[in-house]
Amino acid sequence: MSPVAASSIDAPTPPPALATTSSPSSSSSSSPSSSGPRPTDPQSLEYALLSGLAGGLAGCIAKTSVAPLDRVKILFQTRAPDYARYAGTWTGVFKASRDIYAETGIRGLLQGHSATLLRIFPYAAIKFMAYEKFHILLMPTTERETGARRFLAGSLAGVTSALFTYPLELIRVRLAFETHHSLTERSSLTRTIRQIYQAPLIPPPIASASSPLFSASATTAPPPTPASSTTALTKPSLTHFYRGIFPTLFGIVPYAGVSFLVWGFLKTDLVPTLFSPSTRERHRTWIDLTAGGIAGALGQTSAYPLDIIRRRMQVGPVLPGGGGARHGFWETARTIYKAQGWRGFFVGLSIGYLKVIPMNSVSFASWVALKTAFGLDGVSKGAG
Repeated sequence: MSPVAASSIDAPTPPPALATTSSPSSSSSSSPSSSGPRPTDPQSLEYALLSGLAGGLAGCIAKTSVAPLDRVKILFQTRAPDYARYAGTWTGVFKASRDIYAETGIRGLLQGHSATLLRIFPYAAIKFMAYEKFHILLMPTTERETGARRFLAGSLAGVTSALFTYPLELIRVRLAFETHHSLTERSSLTRTIRQIYQAPLIPPPIASASSPLFSASATTAPPPTPASSTTALTKPSLTHFYRGIFPTLFGIVPYAGVSFLVWGFLKTDLVPTLFSPSTRERHRTWIDLTAGGIAGALGQTSAYPLDIIRRRMQVGPVLPGGGGARHGFWETARTIYKAQGWRGFFVGLSIGYLKVIPMNSVSFASWVALKTAFGLDGVSKGAG
């Protein structure tokens, strides 16, 4: 009697077994919120945010490593009077850096870097996050990965990030362009923002044969009457923070497109044919550094002439003798060509290589390393 009763009493015990069979799903659903691995679904919001955080931090690390070179490069590109004699030579960057350090110390070499970090974190975060989104959209499977799609994904990511962060880029360039010898004369961040917002407006000139897309010619207009001088020349506008945006967008297409195209080709197509999986895993950091440097160098070369024009347009109103005039795209290009020929579109490219190769090496490698640290290992090879 008692054994039968015991067996009948023990018969309902399968529910614990059912609980054990269903427990993996419940535990797996709760594991990400506890101490389990991060979700690796590239479509999830958490993945996008963590990927953006990794990209932003990687951008800051990379920019800080080349901040002095970036300052000298901007001075060369914009033909700053105090440093124009150093442009065009490999030793010029070291001579210019020496002069800056002698006059203002390390602060001079890092001038404008605070604005750089304010810009580069959101810029890099949006760029890398957007690239992964466009990569997934255009290339959901490995079979659909092509060079054209990689170029398009990179270009769209670059344009997206530039649209959101261009005002910060303009502020950074203005701060880096200042070369006053006295620290008290140098523009502060707030003063530079105020100068851009209240930039003088030049009345529109007589229509010319220039392209309508870049019709902001700098032809000298008749002097305004006293009654209209205040409103015509000092009208504040938020649109001033997007001065030079068109060549920026045109320049970012080849730069970001070529950079991500080369990065994807090297990581997905070339490296696997040259190294075994064990070798790739052992030397992953060096492979990422090399691939990032090559990608950055080729991207820089393809977009550099447009970058020169963009810088000149950004600092045109504060150039000596500029009178606050704003130059359009084609007029700026003609001015550069008349003064320096085709070489004028590549002034500072050597220092650009010195800057962009280590910067992109550190940027791509840091991005991949931080994504790994965050547990984001579910993305296709071409995106990281």
